[in-house]
Amino acid sequence: MPRWFNTAGPCNPAIHYMLPATERLPNVERLVAQQGYFVIHAPRQTGKTTAMLEMGKQLTASGQYTAVMLSVEVGAAFSQDPDRAEGAILDAWRGAANVRLPPDLQPPLWPAADPGRRIGSALAAWSQASPRPLVIFIDEIDALQNQALISVLRQLRDGYPNRPQAFPQSLALIGLRDVRDYKVASGGSDRLNTASPFNIKVRSFTLQNFSREDVIALYQQHTHDTGQRFTPAALEHAVYLTDGQPWLVNALAKEVVEELVPDPEFPITDAHIDRAKEILIQRQDTHLDSLAERLREPRVKAIIEPMLAGQALADTPLDDRRFLLDLGLLKHDPMGGLTMANPIYREVIPRVLASGSEDSLPRISPSWLMPNGGLDTNQLLTAFLTFWRQHGEPLLKSAPYHEIAPHLVLMAFLHRVVNGGGTLEREYAIGTDRMDLCLRYGDVVLAIELKVWRQGRTDPLPTGLEQLDRYLSGLGQDTGWLVIFDRREGLGPISDRTTVEPATSPAGRQITVIRG
Repeated sequence: MPRWFNTAGPCNPAIHYMLPATERLPNVERLVAQQGYFVIHAPRQTGKTTAMLEMGKQLTASGQYTAVMLSVEVGAAFSQDPDRAEGAILDAWRGAANVRLPPDLQPPLWPAADPGRRIGSALAAWSQASPRPLVIFIDEIDALQNQALISVLRQLRDGYPNRPQAFPQSLALIGLRDVRDYKVASGGSDRLNTASPFNIKVRSFTLQNFSREDVIALYQQHTHDTGQRFTPAALEHAVYLTDGQPWLVNALAKEVVEELVPDPEFPITDAHIDRAKEILIQRQDTHLDSLAERLREPRVKAIIEPMLAGQALADTPLDDRRFLLDLGLLKHDPMGGLTMANPIYREVIPRVLASGSEDSLPRISPSWLMPNGGLDTNQLLTAFLTFWRQHGEPLLKSAPYHEIAPHLVLMAFLHRVVNGGGTLEREYAIGTDRMDLCLRYGDVVLAIELKVWRQGRTDPLPTGLEQLDRYLSGLGQDTGWLVIFDRREGLGPISDRTTVEPATSPAGRQITVIRG
């Protein structure tokens, strides 16, 4: 049977290319043997469900345990009605257990119990009826909220001392976040902030991304099955773009082998991988769309906005930074500090934020194109200045992230430019107080550095010229734009204060300085 790269739901080794799922959770068997209750949290579509389904099968096949993964997602519709949530959950559990376990290990009839006791009573009855110690992996736990969530957690804690004879020997909660971030409506907080009422956990850990070797091994399964080869450059580029994020790894390959290069006679190159990346970003499949939706959340905005502006995160709450790490939006940079989790997310986030401004743009004639289809940077500058003077003020007010509103408006304008056949790359780093853009159109490479002149600060021109020098050096370019957005108070209209002047960088490069 042919296999393919999976981007929707758990993987099935019979039909999907996949890595050994349980190898990503090397400590689970030990925790089960130690009768541990624990938490596994990781971003969506990183393989949690696949890994825990396989772990349940493996533990059951060993003959030592009755092990199964069950979900509580159906209870999410009844966050304020624990009784109905319990009924929906137990009904779903019976259906899943009947499919995933042999008949002699399936649960007995659930006993009658009062509301708020039905989950605990069901697990107690199953543990007593099972000929083996019961091991339960509860998926989508943070789909529950408020009273339904608290009720389930309290029942698990209440039955914990009775394990393994009258309650599961081992149990795991599986979700996007650690227990401290489960949403509740109590005490004026929307999070638990501590492990209570699940203070019985012995450990909380996450699934790591695929390693470089994992990505190569996954892609080589396709080569083995079909004969279609990934060039070394293609493999390395896929590793770089995804940083091993499992959904992205599969989505890039799926787009390439099924749409861009469906004939296995042709090898897959790094150019194909790059084209697939652009398609995924523009199409915004479910994974990237849910990522974009997160940007609306205040806790996410509080971290992402200063990061895009190049500002420090010293005043941001630790819980908020940890929350974005849990969600997989950010990672710790090996060189220090926080950074976007991978280059694709680094592209998606500013594009999404600029999309509202882009949709608000008036019709702009592409006066920057030469008769041969090439890009005339002088005409592009003229077009941008005209656009900025006419439309900058209202667009700044409508941008979703106020601190980087000028950045978003400029990117929205440049997206119109590159939609004709170019690309726009972005670089930003905490503490640099800048964003760098690289517009590529045919053989033209235009480097643009964005700086903001904030209230109480000195003119950022000298620092900007030094930073742009380093950026241009990395790109191998001798000219570029330095755009300084003046956000100080009491200034006149943008149409009056927008100016252009030439400057020479410390390294002798010719720079066009745009102030607006």
